[in-house]
Parts: sequence; C-alpha cells; structure tokens
Amino acid sequence: MTNAPLTRRTMLGGLAAPALVSPAVLGLSGRGARAAAGGPVTIGALSDLSSAYADISGPALVKSVQMAIDDFGPCLGQKARLVSADCQLKPDVSSAIARRWYDQEGVDAIIDLPSTAIALAIMQLSVERRKIVLATSPGSSDITGKFCSPYTTQWTYDSHAMAKTIGPAIVRDGGDSWFFIAADYGFGAALVNDMTQVVQAAGAKVLGTVRAPLGTPDFSSYLLQAQASGAKVVTLANGGADAVNCIKQAHEFGLQREGQRVAAMVLMDTDVRSIGLPIAQGTLLATAFYWDRTAESRAWSQRFRALVGRMPTMLQASAYSQATHYLKAVQDAGTRDADRVMDRMRALPVDDFYVRNGRVRQDGLMLHDMYLAKVKRPSESTAEWDQYSLVATVPGSEAFRPLQGSACKLV
Repeated sequence: MTNAPLTRRTMLGGLAAPALVSPAVLGLSGRGARAAAGGPVTIGALSDLSSAYADISGPALVKSVQMAIDDFGPCLGQKARLVSADCQLKPDVSSAIARRWYDQEGVDAIIDLPSTAIALAIMQLSVERRKIVLATSPGSSDITGKFCSPYTTQWTYDSHAMAKTIGPAIVRDGGDSWFFIAADYGFGAALVNDMTQVVQAAGAKVLGTVRAPLGTPDFSSYLLQAQASGAKVVTLANGGADAVNCIKQAHEFGLQREGQRVAAMVLMDTDVRSIGLPIAQGTLLATAFYWDRTAESRAWSQRFRALVGRMPTMLQASAYSQATHYLKAVQDAGTRDADRVMDRMRALPVDDFYVRNGRVRQDGLMLHDMYLAKVKRPSESTAEWDQYSLVATVPGSEAFRPLQGSACKLV
C-alpha cells in the first residue's frame, strides 16, 4: 500500500478540532456551503461499480443504502440524500472523489470503500475534514487497529474475525498444514497474517504463500505451487471475482481429487452462485450475515431481492444496517457534527435484521457475532438461493480482536 498511515498528530488534530466549523473555514462554496449550512444529510457511496468487487458490493450495495434512506424517512427534518461513484479500485481516484464530495458537494459521510488501501486514504482525508467514514467492505483488522480513526466505523467483518471463525474449525478437522494464495495488496496481507497466527496457535503449520495481483485471470502458476507444497489446506486470501476464478481453476487442476482442501477466507452468496454448488459444495466459509438465518433477515432479503433481483451478500446487508445506524445517530444527536454523531454511534445499540446486540467499540469496530457456514450439496438445496448450512455461531467477543492490547491509539 502506498497510502500514508494515520499519524498520532493527524488524529489528535482531528480530535482537537472545534465543535463547529463554518463553511468558509472548510473552504466550501456554492452547493457545498449550502449543504453544510442546512441542506439534507448526505451520504456518499464510494463503491466498485465495474471491477472485481462489483458483484459482492457494487451497484446493489448502493441500492441497499438508498433503501435505508427511504425507510428511515426525515433526518434532521429532511430526507437524507445519496450520491455515488465508481472508485475504480484506485486510492488516488477515490481520494479525488472524496475531496470533491467533502469540499464542494456537502457530503457528511462516505460508505463502503471496497479495499483497505482506499479505506486508509479516505480515513486520513476524513480526519482532516472532520467527516465520518462508514467502512462496509474493507476487511483489514488494521482499520480499527494501528490505523484506527476517531471518525471511522468498521461494520461487517475484519481479517481477524474471518480467521478466528474458520481457521480453528479446519484445523480440528485435520487441516494441519496450510498454503496461501493471497491477493497482493493490504487486505490479502492482513488475511494471511491473521490466519497464520490463528492456525499456528491451533497447532498447524504454514508451508508457504504466493501473492497474485488483483484481477488475475489465470491462477495456474499459483495453483501449481500450492500443489507442490503438499499442504492439506490451500487457502484463498482474496475475494470477489478473484476467489471465484481461483476456486474454479483449482477444481480443474484437481486439487480436491488429490486430497487437498480448498478453503476460501472471503466467499459470499453471489460467489457461490457463480461457482455453482457442484464445485463449491462442502466449502467452509465465515460470514457476518446469511439471508435465511432468521425471519427478520428473510423478510428484508426478500425486499432486497425484489429491488435487485437476487439475495444480498453480507456487505450489501451490512451497508443498510450501517447507514441506518448513522442516520439514527445523527437524528439522536440533533446535528451532523462528526464528533457528536460518533459519540451517539458508540452509545446506541445495533439491533436489527442484520445483527442482534451489536455495539460500536471505542476503536470504531462494530462488535457482533460471526457464523461458520458450509456450502450445501446440490441434493441438499431446496431453492435457488438455498446455499449454506450454518454450522456454528462464534460470539463477537471471540471472533474479533479484544481491545486489551489493541494498537489503536483511541483505546
């Protein structure tokens, strides 16, 4: 990653900023000044609308945020406004969009941010502007760890929680040697680091790691190295289209027939749909949400499907929950001031179709349960999106890294 980390000086500067900042001080003019002075609360969805993560977040996530705004109704006397843009999975493009949104278009909070590198860039800018980041899709545990920000919440999952949910289960099932095929950027590195610590603590060995660029179409050379390692578990530390392509090609290479298990650290409903149950069956995965888990999750997911045409991924469901909680905090605080809104986001419980008894910690992490799921056999599936069996619930206090010993300077 090329982004500069959030420094203590930057973060303390954000904390020490005055409670009220005029549009003139912020350099706002025209539309931005009007919004800052009293226009509608505005959320910007910065998503991958056309690349590797467009299916698991993307346009459907933007629609989920709009659902949240429509369902919430007036916030500070007016219906909230949504703007959106394609981040192109580029931190520099994302920073330019965020700067324009903050300085010219009166955006109060930015949601989604589909990669760790993009998230860190926007987090730093948001501290400077005293704006809120609603990190839905990025999964590095460093976001609420060493790079934590007073204005960021991380809602869905992180690399530590994914590792703690799936790693021990595979080791207990005989997976005592591991090889990683990882995305060659911050999230992939965080997944490998967190999973390595978890499986080694459980008594397994890590035999090697290879890193593949984002959007790699051909994983053959990486799969050959995984085969040659002799590892019992070939673990994919990537997501979206990369995970789909890698699993399909692993099947073609016959890794499972030769006795190697392919495990995906980040696999979602739409990914399984793309792969197909005949290939994906039996795969263990970690998830923060499954549409068929409760009556409430089913009801909301059917509404989402009527709008989008398919069931939601955990990221798309999470975005609705996170946007709704933000609007509740703004309404409860009676202001869009970032410090006061963040105080209310931490104080208000999170209790909806997405999560029960969730809470936002001081480091910005929304603590909630995680679920170990197993992809069904074709014969077990009774409907189009009936893809998972939930094997176990991992309490949030076990899945996520504890605050004790955290590298976050806010703790």
